[in-house]
Amino acid sequence: MEIEQQVWGFTPAGEAVVLYMMRSASGATVSLTNLGAGVVSLTVPDREGRLADVVLGYDRMESYLNDPAAMGKTVGRYANRIARGVFRLDGQEYRLAQNNPPNHLHGGPDGFGNRVWEGRVETNRVVFSLISPDGDQNYPGAMGVEVVYDWDDDHTLEITLLARADAPTVVNLTNHTYFNLAGHASGSVLGHTLRLNADRWLPTDVTLIPTGELASVAGTPMDFREAKPLGQDIEADFEALCFGGGYDQCWVVRDWSQGTLVEVGQLCDPVSGRSLTIASTQPGVQIYTGNYLQGTPAGKGSRPYANRDGVAIECQGFPDAPNHAAFPSQRLEAGEIYERHIVWKFAVC
Repeated sequence: MEIEQQVWGFTPAGEAVVLYMMRSASGATVSLTNLGAGVVSLTVPDREGRLADVVLGYDRMESYLNDPAAMGKTVGRYANRIARGVFRLDGQEYRLAQNNPPNHLHGGPDGFGNRVWEGRVETNRVVFSLISPDGDQNYPGAMGVEVVYDWDDDHTLEITLLARADAPTVVNLTNHTYFNLAGHASGSVLGHTLRLNADRWLPTDVTLIPTGELASVAGTPMDFREAKPLGQDIEADFEALCFGGGYDQCWVVRDWSQGTLVEVGQLCDPVSGRSLTIASTQPGVQIYTGNYLQGTPAGKGSRPYANRDGVAIECQGFPDAPNHAAFPSQRLEAGEIYERHIVWKFAVC
């Protein structure tokens, strides 16, 4: 395993943005940056052994500054939405920015995805760390966070998300990479097939806040228990698809239990033959079919991305869990270790 690093540029505040590349024995690579502790590129072979970059992203470091698509980034303190930016903890109300009106999204306008993290190289891994002070974006408690990326010669990337706070708080971390297994510049992903190990999903209101119901996928466009093309039902006359402009919902991972790594599902591109199998210790998975990618900065190779050119598969806690006592808790006690794992295994289908 080779790991190279270079300064990519500097933020307006003068912070160094570093690019890290991990290269396996076969030549497959993962490129990461400390700006948002994110994934910039990921090259893996197709069924003929040809390498291609299968994640969306930008050539220019500046495009990642306050990127509304959160391209490849680690998002938090709380990934996804919190209703009206309000939650209560131990009897105290906390009010967060409504940066996705009327809701709070991905930790706010200065969430973790928009920070420059400290980066370091260890044996076969890259580690990013961040200190989030008490009151950061109005969240309680000072919090230390680490994101660990492990890449191996078997084309498997493991992401470990760690956090610890000095006071009770809430936390929900995930990675926000958009995949296109045909190659990042290949256009629509609606021909990709997706299978999810999920029998239930979370219906939402029109602002994409869960109602609290865990609904069966049976007989609905939300049923991915058997692999089907992402585009098969995306235009169906179904309320949730109208609300999100396509898929932008959370599914309940089957057989989830705290701390247990379980298979979430598999994405496959039938043209290139590349497949991605996802496993996680998280209770939910948000599928977002890039319904509003148009208008983002020019992508790699100056390729403008269109809507649905990538799909984000975000393993995470449930949206708005601090306001739903029946959801798996995202509360973190003082001194407790938050540890979650996401594993991406690339192969051919």
